[in-house]
Amino acid sequence: MREPNAIDFWRGLALVTIFVNHIPGNTFERYTYSQYGISDAAELFVFLAGWSIGIATRERDGRPEPRLRSVLRLLSRTVEVYRAQITIMALALAMIAGTALVLDNPLILEWHNAGGFFADPIQTTVGFVLLTHQLGFFNILPLYVVLLGMAPFFVLLARFNRLLALALSFGLYGLSLVMEWNFPSWPGEGDWFFDPLCWQLLLVLGFLAEDVSREAPRLRLWARRLMPLGIAIVVLGAILSVLELRPDPLRVPEPRLIFTFDKTYLSPARLVHFLGVLLAFQTVYGFVAGRIPALADYLAGLGRNSLAVFSMGSVLSLAAQLVRFWTGGGTLVDVLVVGFGLVGLSFTAWFVEWRSRRPRLPSSA
Repeated sequence: MREPNAIDFWRGLALVTIFVNHIPGNTFERYTYSQYGISDAAELFVFLAGWSIGIATRERDGRPEPRLRSVLRLLSRTVEVYRAQITIMALALAMIAGTALVLDNPLILEWHNAGGFFADPIQTTVGFVLLTHQLGFFNILPLYVVLLGMAPFFVLLARFNRLLALALSFGLYGLSLVMEWNFPSWPGEGDWFFDPLCWQLLLVLGFLAEDVSREAPRLRLWARRLMPLGIAIVVLGAILSVLELRPDPLRVPEPRLIFTFDKTYLSPARLVHFLGVLLAFQTVYGFVAGRIPALADYLAGLGRNSLAVFSMGSVLSLAAQLVRFWTGGGTLVDVLVVGFGLVGLSFTAWFVEWRSRRPRLPSSA
């Protein structure tokens, strides 16, 4: 088990924020940082995934590991994430169906786009396996599967030429914005909630930032100097969010996605705001770790086991939604479901690490 660090800390914070925000309308949602900015925890989660790839594909001495090993490592992680997505989707469907039976309310079967499965299970089952049919709030891992599948190309290209990798990533991002390229949903109409062709840019930026920071210590110095700029961007984002000042998609010029705050296509405003958040809060981990070590340890523990914690958080947030629907919600219910969920996330992280530490039985047993 690795010691607490800034990457795990911020990933843990993103996981907690995603869990709370995936219970729409709850009392604590208004206190998450996503309510006071243009970007939210999804950007942080994907950027840190790219940073983690940079760490994972290096040897202990800092040198890049062999190409084939990096490719196999990333493909193995892709399979892990895909398996997690299929598992939590099956659990979510069972929870929705079970709640509809218990409450004798067939309308619950329509919860978060699940109606297609119960109305046409043959096609929709294929769609779930292909990741082309997604439930609401269960659409981050499909994005992650595609991004991990693309990662070996960018990792190997960056070893040859970082600027070329960055240019191709930006080029794909720009074309997807202008042409509105996205993965189609099936069965049913529409596109993916998170467009992988745009969100790959954040993964590549995270990977390249980790890569460059190892060889260019002055980068950290420049980041400190740019902190006032980051704070200004964060303040501006908070003003726009609190006052609900957003561009009208019907009134902006073409290509409209460049001028809106669109989350699906990771519009430039969201990207700039997220980079401002990185600059503005770069020293927070050191402050928290020094003064509130218990909080730093809790969040870092979640971040160390991000896939298991995210998967459990997705299931628990759906359970919380159904409980709030059943009971009618309220502050007391919100305290109970959010509190139980945070404990559940912590237990999940502890259990994963306990399993990895416990001694194995001898083969003769």
